[in-house]
Amino acid sequence: MTSLSIAEAAEQTGLTAHTLRYYERDGLLLQSVERAPSGHRRYSDEDLRWIEMVTRLRSTGMPIRDVRRYAALVREGDGNEADRLALLLAHREVVEQQLVEVTSHLRAIDYKIALYEGRVAPAS
Repeated sequence: MTSLSIAEAAEQTGLTAHTLRYYERDGLLLQSVERAPSGHRRYSDEDLRWIEMVTRLRSTGMPIRDVRRYAALVREGDGNEADRLALLLAHREVVEQQLVEVTSHLRAIDYKIALYEGRVAPAS
């Protein structure tokens, strides 16, 4: 079982130590991070897996309040899977719409690239 310091966890997750502390303080983690006898945080594999999930949710635009709600539902344990599913399905819908928009923007960029490539292509 992994036991990482906050600096090691930050490096592994790509987050800052400040962000990790914020996640814990703001109720985004499933449980309090264990502490070493010195009082320093020690992150487990389970902590890191959950932090990765939180990071994915945030990276796809899920609001903090919804991440907090999702974490609270998971902490409550079995019996609220329908609520978790509803929350994730709603977020998935938002992400899918974002993908449609980004794909449309990418097509416009590709169109312009093709125009310019045709203009700067060496004459044969």
